[in-house]
Amino acid sequence: MRKPWIVGMLLAVVLLGACTDPASAPAEPPRSLTPPASADTTHQRAAGSPAPSAPAEPPTVLYLGDSLAMEAQNVVGQELRRDLRAAYTSRPYSGTTVCDYLEGTGAKSLVPDRDKAAALVRSLRPDFVVLQFWGNAWGYTWCMDGITHAERPTTYFKRYQADMARLTAQITRAGGSERPRIVWVAQGPDPITPDRVRRVNALYAEQAAASGDLVADAGAEVSAAGARYSWVQYLPCTAYEREHTAYCTQPGRDRTALHRDKDYLHFCLAPTTATPKPCPVRSPGILRVAREITRVIGRAAD
Repeated sequence: MRKPWIVGMLLAVVLLGACTDPASAPAEPPRSLTPPASADTTHQRAAGSPAPSAPAEPPTVLYLGDSLAMEAQNVVGQELRRDLRAAYTSRPYSGTTVCDYLEGTGAKSLVPDRDKAAALVRSLRPDFVVLQFWGNAWGYTWCMDGITHAERPTTYFKRYQADMARLTAQITRAGGSERPRIVWVAQGPDPITPDRVRRVNALYAEQAAASGDLVADAGAEVSAAGARYSWVQYLPCTAYEREHTAYCTQPGRDRTALHRDKDYLHFCLAPTTATPKPCPVRSPGILRVAREITRVIGRAAD
């Protein structure tokens, strides 16, 4: 237990300097949690499968989240506009978690009032609200009140689940008779606390099932086949990546990079910066995530 904790804290310090949202240290033995069968959870798309067909009525999509959404926002918009002709707005903030997008948090939030989820739903009237959060397990954002996964795992999961329910309720009220469908983005593996991500993803599936919403299992697209929660830096290139060679970073070995050497969390292959911004380079992991989000919305919008 001691060695992973030290490694986790060192990684957290490095990633904090890059405006990130690292995970905290392991505090519980791994357990197997399977998302409820009733949730609309997606599975890994076959390599090279066709893009979703554009729906008759182009959807309006709002994309919110943390540093993972910050780096991916341009590519998500690109895929949604190209494949679904979607009207697209993104308002990600690095370092955030679910509670930051709740109205009523006052100064204890990294998200300004104008960009709270409910406020944006009232003004934009989206058909879909995509929420992508790593889980902010280590207490960076003020709205978590210092609750961390390492120190209080049971409290952490209860609080996270309660915040998800509150955010769903606020979005529902803001949408009124035209309530948008929420798409919770399931996350990829965490090498420091793999069970934490498994459990957070299970909470996404439970909330989606309870409220009639969706889960886009983008994390499966950046996981090895048959090893959903085992972290990897490289994966075999897909047929799409072989056809679009910029996304197959090591064609001689038929594999592509998902992460930079010293960043296990983010998928941008350019170094992170002090000022958070969208990823400036082609990054296979980001494209895989964006294509899965687009696929799920396209299927639901038909």
